[in-house]
Amino acid sequence: MKVLVVGSGGREHSLCWAIAKSPRCAKLYCAPGNAGIEEVAKCVPLEASDVDGIVNFAVENKIGLVVVGPEVPLVAGLVDRLNEIGIRAFGPTAAAAALEGSKAFMKELCEKYGVPSAEFGHFDEPDSAKDFIRRKGAPIVVKADGLAAGKGVILCRNEHEAYAAIDHLMTERAFGAAGDEVIIEEFLTGEEASLFVLVDGVRAVPLVSAQDHKLAYDGDEGPNTGGMGAYTPAPVLTPEITKIAMDEIVTPTIEGMAAEGKPYKGVLYAGLMIKDGRPKLLEYNVRFGDPECQPLMVRLKSDILDALIACADGTLDKVKIEWRKEAALTVVMAAKGYPGRYEKGSEIRGLDKANAVDGVTVFHAGTNAENGIILANGGRVLNVTALGKTVADAQKRAYEAVDLIDWPEGFCRRDIGWRAINRK
Repeated sequence: MKVLVVGSGGREHSLCWAIAKSPRCAKLYCAPGNAGIEEVAKCVPLEASDVDGIVNFAVENKIGLVVVGPEVPLVAGLVDRLNEIGIRAFGPTAAAAALEGSKAFMKELCEKYGVPSAEFGHFDEPDSAKDFIRRKGAPIVVKADGLAAGKGVILCRNEHEAYAAIDHLMTERAFGAAGDEVIIEEFLTGEEASLFVLVDGVRAVPLVSAQDHKLAYDGDEGPNTGGMGAYTPAPVLTPEITKIAMDEIVTPTIEGMAAEGKPYKGVLYAGLMIKDGRPKLLEYNVRFGDPECQPLMVRLKSDILDALIACADGTLDKVKIEWRKEAALTVVMAAKGYPGRYEKGSEIRGLDKANAVDGVTVFHAGTNAENGIILANGGRVLNVTALGKTVADAQKRAYEAVDLIDWPEGFCRRDIGWRAINRK
């Protein structure tokens, strides 16, 4: 089977790395890919948002499965277009992708089907949004309704910050049309965890637990990012809590989407806040998390391609997903200045040494290659991923590899995995 992966980040590199090992994969392409992906797949110069170009490429090259990594082409209807011409695709349709594409849709669906989440208000103009904040007080959370590359959620410690967030999103239009409408939520406390579930339209199969680190600096300080590191398993997500989350959050959502005529297929990410043994839903993403996908892929023991095809075909009950017993941890190396302004084009050395550390795989996120030299080409640039007997062991190996990478223009957090390691 010929497979096309859509995307260019660390998530897509790890997916390509896993798919390339499948005996079912005869030829692997990635659009547009990156310098690391080029080592396991043929990169195609098509942007992930180029729906027409991707569809044409899939037809011309007789692609058997298209795996869509990022959210933008999903919300734009890439899977719909592929389904219409009989090409199998992994990912939700545009209607189902609204679970991430519109936070208002997601919140209203949860309210309708009894999914526990934060109390909220939905607003399309700044004054009424600020009135809501005055009534509710702070801390409070302000979210852009649409897609904002994982950066449209603003945690506001006081009312002044909340008013500024409304202006930032709605008046200054920091994320364009994504901020035309906003969701304002109560501030939930507890511990966050990521639950990933494969869905075939009817059945939902949970993957192993994971936890990421959203804030830029050590000690969970600094601005929100797309994710600075992740690990699996996450001790906070016990089998008991996972069962509650499946029964009270995921299953009602999947059944609700089917009842609404928008059956969900693909991977569904449930961002959870857990307090006193009870999970509440923070958000849904309609694709693998980045960087959570990377440690998940290195722990996966069974054939990823079997699972992806089963989701597309509605046959998840025919597939058994198996995992390594080891823990896995990913450290994101980002360009200095991220998530704000940063420079591109700096040279990265030492990747061969880092990859030679036992149990370590360096996934590329924002890189390109020129004359054999690897250059930084994004905000989050590398994902140093390690397997270990425990999270602490995986952390040690990951940072050993990080320290072998010669890239003065980059930085990383030095405390990825601290919650699991400090847990009693």
